Amino acid sequence: MKRIVFILLAIFMSSCQKNIMPPDAEKTPHEMSAHGHKRIDNYYWMRLTDEQKSAKQYDDQTQQVVDYIDKENSYRENSLEHTKPFQKVLYDEMVGRIKKDDQSVPYLNNGYFYYSRYEKNKEYPIYCRKKSNSDNIASQDIHKLMSSSLDNKEEILLDVNMLAKGYEYFAIGGMSVSPDNQWLAYGADTLSRRFYKIYFKHLPSGDVLDETIPNTTGSIAWANDNKTIFYTRKNKVTLLGEKIYRHKIGTSSNLDKLIYEEKDETFYNGVYRSKSGKYIIIYNSSTLVSDYHILDADNPYGKFKNFTPRGKKHEYSIDHYKDHFYIMSNMKAPNNKLMKTKVSATGISNWEEVIAHREDVHLLGLEIFNNHLVLSERKEGLRSIRIKNMKNGADDYIDFNEETYSAYISTNEEYNTNILRYSYSSMLTPSSVYDYNMDTGEKVLLKKREIPGKGYDQDLYEAKTIYATSRDGERVPIYLVYRKDMKKNGPQPLLLYSYGSYGSTSDPYFSSTRLSLLDRGVIYALTNVRGSQIYGRRSYDDGKMLNKKNTFNDFIDAGKFLVSEGYTDSNQLMCSGGSAGGLLIGAVVNMEPKLWKGAIAAVPFVDVITTMLDATIPLTSNEWDEWGNPQNEEYYHYMLSYSPYDQIKDREYPNMLVTSGFFDSQVQYWEPLKYVAKLRDHWVGENKLYLYMNMDAGHGGKSGRFNIYKEVAIEYAFLLDLIGINS
Repeated sequence: MKRIVFILLAIFMSSCQKNIMPPDAEKTPHEMSAHGHKRIDNYYWMRLTDEQKSAKQYDDQTQQVVDYIDKENSYRENSLEHTKPFQKVLYDEMVGRIKKDDQSVPYLNNGYFYYSRYEKNKEYPIYCRKKSNSDNIASQDIHKLMSSSLDNKEEILLDVNMLAKGYEYFAIGGMSVSPDNQWLAYGADTLSRRFYKIYFKHLPSGDVLDETIPNTTGSIAWANDNKTIFYTRKNKVTLLGEKIYRHKIGTSSNLDKLIYEEKDETFYNGVYRSKSGKYIIIYNSSTLVSDYHILDADNPYGKFKNFTPRGKKHEYSIDHYKDHFYIMSNMKAPNNKLMKTKVSATGISNWEEVIAHREDVHLLGLEIFNNHLVLSERKEGLRSIRIKNMKNGADDYIDFNEETYSAYISTNEEYNTNILRYSYSSMLTPSSVYDYNMDTGEKVLLKKREIPGKGYDQDLYEAKTIYATSRDGERVPIYLVYRKDMKKNGPQPLLLYSYGSYGSTSDPYFSSTRLSLLDRGVIYALTNVRGSQIYGRRSYDDGKMLNKKNTFNDFIDAGKFLVSEGYTDSNQLMCSGGSAGGLLIGAVVNMEPKLWKGAIAAVPFVDVITTMLDATIPLTSNEWDEWGNPQNEEYYHYMLSYSPYDQIKDREYPNMLVTSGFFDSQVQYWEPLKYVAKLRDHWVGENKLYLYMNMDAGHGGKSGRFNIYKEVAIEYAFLLDLIGINS
């Protein structure tokens, strides 16, 4: 009898191991009421404060939350145990495509060539510089000067590998060298909450001062006395940069002078030094309004002057050039226009038009040189770089010789040069750095990203742009890339990605990581739905506030179009998005759950109503002009109608992987955690739901150039396993 019981117990235990049961979170009903409408959140208890998370000894609530996270992480690990060897293969592939001893292209700034480099098998960069052989570059061939100067002695500014020792997470932010080249100020974040402690390093001696400045954004602005800096201190609760201080090197930060405090909690705030070095500039920006205060950098103890009185629904940026400021403004110009005004008269009534507003061209940015004005523009969804010669009036565009691409103005610190540096990439072309002679039109390729390991044969792949039509007639561009020899006549696996918020537009770009999908027969599709600015400001306005559902409709209709055109089918169509793109994924799996085989919602913003009603949650108040303020009843009900967390119902969802970071400063960890817990309550069918919670990282995942690929390998293994690919 005992033998039979033992055998039955062994069979039962074996069965349990094969059929791993998902965790079941405790339910504690929490009632919330607004506008006469009640909601019950069974998982509100999962919210912890920063103090609770960081305590050396957890209290009972914290322990309960951490225990549940551990169960979810264990469930995922055990359920995907069979993919572990495949994850290792994928990780090795991705890391194998990274040049281990890589170096950036040096750029010239104030008599030095600056660059960063990596050493083999080290996670973090080493920041360096070398003295230029000439301070007068106007009459120099910049490339000959760079070539000869790079033989000079290397000066290591920061070896981040040394600084990061002993930390699970480490990030440098806001590196800035003083005008006399003697001091380096830099910020360090060791928690991934984007709170940076500022340090000062005396470059000639290599000594780092004991005095530091805590709780900052990491960025600073040097005054021209080389002793005074201005920096932004963050609110520990909201995480907003709200106060600007003045600090003198070598003194305690407790003595720092408060220079500016923003009272409107809907604004982001910061301070920077103009490219010309003539001004210290405080900026204030909300979703709809910009504001600036300027100070002569030669007079750090002077009083800041408001550039022009703060307006309503007026976004603009300023760049100093000789005796003028150039202003990119959306005043009566949704796609922006270019203005200028004299330094002595910055009020808006003195602004003069340089480039008028255009309905079909979106002005994105500018870079000013001594004799040239460079404009970044977008027309019909495609970026371009325009060069205006300030002396002879010539006006030209750089020809990139590809149908679709990404082209960005790169690092250009020097005024007195005719050389523009820009970066270039496409779905097929690895990221490249060019110098462009703005007088002759000559291009010099300085670096194209090298793909080591098995290498990269561009001829094996094909890219194309197709257009879906959304249900209301809007054109939705889709950038496709795939292996030519693995392209089928019928449906095949396809991963569709988008973001779709804040006016952020995803231009077609190259990814070596993506090759691990393409080489296994997966088509990769990148789309820009409304909420981006693919067709200018109207695309953004049509995908925010009370138009937000257009974002989700565009994505769904893009997916249906790919199915109808035979690229894929619902048994092979997968989708992914992160942060606000994770909101997109949460919404579309609620709206069209049967369209997708699998979905990845990375650090997703999914509990829209609860978060946007609580101004104590980091960044909430800044977002009201993006999503709407649910304290207004119309916005409340509209947001409620798409909020992924609130719209969870009993249904057969696609297979899903939800990711998060315990110290996320942008989307608090409890949103994806509660989301998974509630999904489990309503999960119907045999599809799988997993949570990956990184307990040592925040919004951007692990730090270091290799560690991040362990998380990508988990995501790719999850998706590929769904379609039967495991090697």
